[in-house]
Amino acid sequence: MTRFALLITSSSFSSQTIASALTFATALLESGHSLKQVFLYQDAVYSALQHIDLPSDEFNHSLMLSQFCQQHDIALHYCITAAEKRGIVSSELAAQQGYIATGLAEFAILLDDVDKLIQF
Repeated sequence: MTRFALLITSSSFSSQTIASALTFATALLESGHSLKQVFLYQDAVYSALQHIDLPSDEFNHSLMLSQFCQQHDIALHYCITAAEKRGIVSSELAAQQGYIATGLAEFAILLDDVDKLIQF
């Protein structure tokens, strides 16, 4: 059994990155592998926003990712520094449920417990 971690760097609003990551994560769990963490970095931190107002005909991949990680007890982190640089996290704005603010150093430390890192 291989232990994986996912690194997502693209915004879910400009690409299918999170949808692809979810498909991959589902397949690896079904294959008997484990997923230790999902880390959002660079523009992917936009997905952590609590108040995302999408058109009714679009999927909320950010919510789907959060629900998936909670259901399977997978750590879902986003880089607090990348979020602050983009104005996403402040005293007025909060991350949505399931997303945990961490630093890049913590992400690196947690990689010690995985065999493979896959970037989306």
